[in-house]
Amino acid sequence: QVQLVESGGGLVQAGGSLRLSCAAFGSTFSIRAMAWYRQAPGKQRELVAGITSGGTTNYADSVKGRFTISRDNAKNTVYLQMNTLKPEDTAVYYCLASRYGLDYWGQGTQVTVSS
Repeated sequence: QVQLVESGGGLVQAGGSLRLSCAAFGSTFSIRAMAWYRQAPGKQRELVAGITSGGTTNYADSVKGRFTISRDNAKNTVYLQMNTLKPEDTAVYYCLASRYGLDYWGQGTQVTVSS
């Protein structure tokens, strides 16, 4: 089992920045991909950014150039640096970890961007 604990969400004005963190606990050995998803009210959960254990990253088109995902394997922690935030980035952000074909989710952290 893997437990994920997210932190760093909050309220920010448009144009501002936030940094989300997701720490993994438990059976963290062989966690491969980690990712951030988000879900806005009335919308489906969508991938924001992902990173493999080797450091390969991918981003949703809507956040390219504004968000950066990074990972500290020694700390079993993944980060999402969010810059130039827009009101449409408002959502609950969830962390995901994949291990041996199973996906584990965090509880989510709210990000609200005011205009």
